Amino acid sequence: MEHTSIDVEALERILGRRFNDLELLERALRHASIADTRAESNERLEFLGDAVLGMVVCEHLYQTYPDMLEGDMTKIKSVAVSRKICAKIARKIGLDEHLLLGKGMLGAQPLPSSLSAAVLESIIGAIYLDAGGPSEGLEAVRTFLMPHMETIVTKAEESGHQQNFKSVLQQYAQDEFEATPTYVLLDEKGPDHAKCFEVCVQIGVNRYPSSWGQSKKQAEQTAALNALEELGLIVENEDGDLSIVDRSQGADLNDARAEARSSED
Repeated sequence: MEHTSIDVEALERILGRRFNDLELLERALRHASIADTRAESNERLEFLGDAVLGMVVCEHLYQTYPDMLEGDMTKIKSVAVSRKICAKIARKIGLDEHLLLGKGMLGAQPLPSSLSAAVLESIIGAIYLDAGGPSEGLEAVRTFLMPHMETIVTKAEESGHQQNFKSVLQQYAQDEFEATPTYVLLDEKGPDHAKCFEVCVQIGVNRYPSSWGQSKKQAEQTAALNALEELGLIVENEDGDLSIVDRSQGADLNDARAEARSSED
C-alpha cells in the first residue's frame, strides 16, 4: 500500500518532540518519488539539515575537546556526519520506516542507505525550522541528535578515527596499484558563503562512492573513507565501531587486495 500520510504520534515519540507545523514534518518525509515536484520533496530540508548537522557536531567537538586541533576535529567530524552514520541512526530509531515513497520505491527492502541517511538530515532541517530558527532550532536539534551522536563521536576519538583517511588511502594505492588517488569534484551547491561540495576518489579507472562536505577538504576526507570501505580496509564490529584494518594481518590484506583487483576486471 502506498504511503500517503504520516503517523504523527509515532514520529513524535521517535523524535522526542511535538511538532508545531505538521506539514513541515510531512515534507521532511516526502521522497521525490511521491512528490508532485522536487521542490515539494524533502530535498531542500535535507540540504538544510546537512548544514545544521555539521554545525551541531562541530560545536560539540569544539566544546568537548578544547585541546584538539582543527585537523583532528575535521577528521572526526567526517566520520560522525558521514552517510553511513546518518543511515545507521535513522535505521536504529526506525525513522526510515516512515518515509513517504512512490509505488516504484515501496518494494525496495531494505531501503538503500542513502535514503535512510537523507531522511535523518531532512528531519534535522525540519526540527531546526519548527523550533524557530538559529538559537531555539539548534538547541532542539541538539536535544534530538546528541543522545545518538555523542557516543559515536566519543568512540571515534578513542579508537583513532582522527586518522588522515587520505594519507591511509594514498599509501595503500601506491603500494597496491602503483597509482595515486585523485579527488574529482562532481558537484557543488549553495551560495558562495555556504557552499557544499560533492567529491569522489578515483584510482586508475575506478571511481568510489562520492561524499558531500561543507568544504572540499572535508568532502575529500569522507570520500577517502568511502574508498577505504569499498576496498575492505575499514571494518565494522558488532557495536558499529569502525577501524582501519591492520596491514600486518595478511588474511585481511589478501581479502582487501582480492576485492580491489576484482573491481578492476
